[in-house]
Amino acid sequence: MAFLHGINVSEPLTGARPILERSTAIIGLVATAGAAVGDPTTKLNAAFPLDRPTLITDVRSAIGAAGTTGTLRQALEAIADQGSPIVIVVRVAVGADAAATTANVLGGMVAGKYTGMQALLAAEAQLGIRPRILGAPGLDTEVVTNKLLTITKLLRGFAYASCDGVTTVGAAIAFAQGFNARELMLIWPEATGWKGQGVATALGRRAMIDQEIGWHKSLSNVPIAGVSGLTADVHFDIRDMSTDAGLLNEGQVTTIVRMNGYRFWGNRTTSDEPQWAFETAVRTSQAIQDAIAETLASFIDKPMTEGLVRDIEETVNAKLAQWVAEGRLIGGRCWFDSAANPAAQLAAGKLVIDYDFTPVAPLEGLQLNQRITDKYYSGFGDMLDAATA
Repeated sequence: MAFLHGINVSEPLTGARPILERSTAIIGLVATAGAAVGDPTTKLNAAFPLDRPTLITDVRSAIGAAGTTGTLRQALEAIADQGSPIVIVVRVAVGADAAATTANVLGGMVAGKYTGMQALLAAEAQLGIRPRILGAPGLDTEVVTNKLLTITKLLRGFAYASCDGVTTVGAAIAFAQGFNARELMLIWPEATGWKGQGVATALGRRAMIDQEIGWHKSLSNVPIAGVSGLTADVHFDIRDMSTDAGLLNEGQVTTIVRMNGYRFWGNRTTSDEPQWAFETAVRTSQAIQDAIAETLASFIDKPMTEGLVRDIEETVNAKLAQWVAEGRLIGGRCWFDSAANPAAQLAAGKLVIDYDFTPVAPLEGLQLNQRITDKYYSGFGDMLDAATA
């Protein structure tokens, strides 16, 4: 050590770290598009190259380059009706028939590059942000939805899809029974504007709820814009459990109702696991995982001392406490369990840290007890006498 006659100041990086949250309000949109009349696809290809993730920061300005056919323009318009979220678009080619278009949507790997919806997996590497709210409005056949779920799980996102080809309440419920995924919300019926409008509206509304309120608020019971009618009749009465809307919700299908304007009605995923029944529970878990894991990455490969473990605990507990204070969680705690960390395991550089949390459940059912009584007439005559005395 060099000779020192004075004061040396060091800056040790210890203690809790702030946990920064990634945005969960990024839409991943898979769509088709054709060029406008007189434009030989030049403008469209420049703005939305085929099978490549394209970042859209101003939805309304992007509509002008989205062509006039296919689903892209209409989907962007439906999203823009809800607000101005960030959208990552993957445009796929229209095939010679429906089967060929579906194959293009499904995509694959060509010359080392993802195509179709799988190009969403390349978005983070190419654009620096990860899509978390996924959908292929107007293209989401059952096969497409199943493949979209595979990508959704890899991205730790959440998918919204239609009950494709369904025309009745019973058929919608039966369609939902073909899925068992916590990352999926099914929507039925469709809006009358175009096939796919319901899902596109859900993507835009979900992103704006994330921006304005947070991932702890469900899609349900928030006014939506741009919807003027439904393709099927859905009986709804907020005071009656035995309605079409109630049956759909019980069958894990979110519907659209008209109550002071149109709004989505339903909180459920298609999972059969009660802990993941609510859309908000799944998205809360994903947001917590990402925020904590990415912050704790800075602790990897540092000397594993008691101080390091305490720093990890303090870092996670501080963020959990913040989320509780903000109303995003009911509670949560992080701790070191010595039983899960034997000496040999610690010496091998392996550390286990536990944390738990309780997500905020949506108020799905409210019981009101209305009673009729004559007790408020008690003293009625005395009050009249006193008033005339």
